[in-house]
Amino acid sequence: MSYLHKICRICTDLNPYYGVRFHHAQQLKSEIQRRHINKVLIANRGEIACRVMRTAKKLGIRTVAVFSEADKHAMHVEMADEAYHIGPAPSTQSYLNAAKILEVAKKSNSQAIHPGYGFLSENVEFCEKCAQEDVIFIGPPPPAIRDMGIKSTSKAIMSSAGVPIVRGYHGEDQSIEKLQAEAQKIGFPLMIKAIRGGGGKGMRIAMTEQEFLPQLESAKRESLKSFGNDSMLLEQYITDPRHVEVQVFADMHGNAVHLFERDCSVQRRHQKIIEEAPAPGLSEETRKALGEAAVRAAKAVGYVGAGTVEFILHRVSHEFHFMEMNTRLQVEHPITEMITGTDLVEWQLRIAAGEPLPVTQEEIIRRGHAVECRIYAEEPGAGFLPRAGTLHRLTQPTPEENVRVETGVREGQEVSVHYDPMIAKLVVWGRDRNEALAKTRRKLSEYQLIKSQDEALSNDSWKGISVPPTAWRPNYNLQKTVTLKFDDKDIKVTVKKESSPKAYSVKVNDGEWSPVEAYVKSTEQGLRLISKVDDKISNVGLMTHQHEIHIYDENGQTVVNVPPPKYQELSGDDATTSANSASSPTPGVLERILVNKGDTVVKGQPLFVVIAMKMEYVVRSPRDGVVDTIASFKQGDAVGKGAQVVLLKEDS
Repeated sequence: MSYLHKICRICTDLNPYYGVRFHHAQQLKSEIQRRHINKVLIANRGEIACRVMRTAKKLGIRTVAVFSEADKHAMHVEMADEAYHIGPAPSTQSYLNAAKILEVAKKSNSQAIHPGYGFLSENVEFCEKCAQEDVIFIGPPPPAIRDMGIKSTSKAIMSSAGVPIVRGYHGEDQSIEKLQAEAQKIGFPLMIKAIRGGGGKGMRIAMTEQEFLPQLESAKRESLKSFGNDSMLLEQYITDPRHVEVQVFADMHGNAVHLFERDCSVQRRHQKIIEEAPAPGLSEETRKALGEAAVRAAKAVGYVGAGTVEFILHRVSHEFHFMEMNTRLQVEHPITEMITGTDLVEWQLRIAAGEPLPVTQEEIIRRGHAVECRIYAEEPGAGFLPRAGTLHRLTQPTPEENVRVETGVREGQEVSVHYDPMIAKLVVWGRDRNEALAKTRRKLSEYQLIKSQDEALSNDSWKGISVPPTAWRPNYNLQKTVTLKFDDKDIKVTVKKESSPKAYSVKVNDGEWSPVEAYVKSTEQGLRLISKVDDKISNVGLMTHQHEIHIYDENGQTVVNVPPPKYQELSGDDATTSANSASSPTPGVLERILVNKGDTVVKGQPLFVVIAMKMEYVVRSPRDGVVDTIASFKQGDAVGKGAQVVLLKEDS
């Protein structure tokens, strides 16, 4: 018996997990055969599909796209060498339809499938079906996906491998009584997480014991909708931690490396917004410990391909605990590529074909600092709720040597209610963190985005009111007063045209008249407003849309509202929410109605649930009262923003 086998036999006696992983790794090694990949199907959409296609084309690999009815004109469809329709817009009938995607893979003679992230990327059944059909799944083997996808199992494996974990409950007994009992043992605040979750879906925080059951039920519903499984784990909630993750890569020859860490602490609704690499403020000892723990994690599970080991890190002590392992390429992988000079998608393709890792750990050098900003279709004024609609205007930063813009949409296309609201990623590299952040701020100011809301729903009652533009006629003496709304304040502006070209007099509210020179010119980037006030010259981007004026300058975007005339305001359905009604906060799909006509409800009681852009919104009663009417919606119906679903009886 070899020395290596003796060590592994001892480890197996002490820890059965190591025995399973060693057996799997040995079996995998014996089955390795180099396979040539000349055509790959990308089982995804949007920017990640486009990202994979760029590297595949660089390597001379032909690409196959799949698309839903909503994506028939999408960028990834146009980029691919071949494209196949796979079903209606809902992802359950298209991008999650494993049988249909495999059918397309066979029909197109694709040797491999790249799952991207989300959808089927961590679906062990899909990975197994690929193997049965002799199609290469570009990702880890099924046992690794299964064990890391079931968070309770992953915690046990990590603990056995010496990777620190957070105190919690990861058991199989999922009865409400058991979960309540375990929650009381752990204490509050408490994190509730879907066992098969990811991307912030199926995740809730219960701050008190009273919040536990409602949050548990909400997490279970969202998890079932997103992952087809509503099993939960419970963990001690660490207040205000840092979210630090390590990129790992492993091949079929027993080699594993890390490519340093990323900090993903800036999040909203447990969804990452800004990521940077390397994580700032860590000692080299902490970085080394994180990397080594991540490699131990990858080896413990018999990993192959690209993976990310996520840790919770204490802000002061820098003590860290294993959170989860994502068995796929992450959204934020480009910042790792920027600081290491690698193409991780190329590594994925080569390793899937049986090649060894191209470098050793010692050969991976960290250089500079990188920042990624995710650009979402959201409405800041409504608590950053995701918003579907048409991109009437989309100007993105110009890519440069150390600036990448990863996107899958263009101006004029729709952001669908059926998918994630992320439309682009801005990735910037600098020689240090300060330079990277300064460059990021400058590039973010180049974004110009105007999106009409709710147009993804074919519902006449939600059509916007068209406002004809007002044009100046320089040969007329004209005085016009208009009330603008800015920062929720009404501002009365009076403008008088003077006789000389470009000359006006302007008065704000009841102030004094001020001379202004101004004109608008058209450029390749759109309209520009050039003005001179008190000897100060301004040059800003300008666009009008419905009742809004959008102004762009180096400080970002400013929106000024021009209220329509009263007769126009009254010409459409008024979708406001009153104290007697509960309305949908966003266009989406009605998931559940939780009350019946005649029910007595209290203020804050859940009335109905809307699913939009993969997120669940629970709409609550605005006051105590009695349910008078429930609109003629049924489960699964599309609802518009402001659609009244539940009405309460008028107070007597």
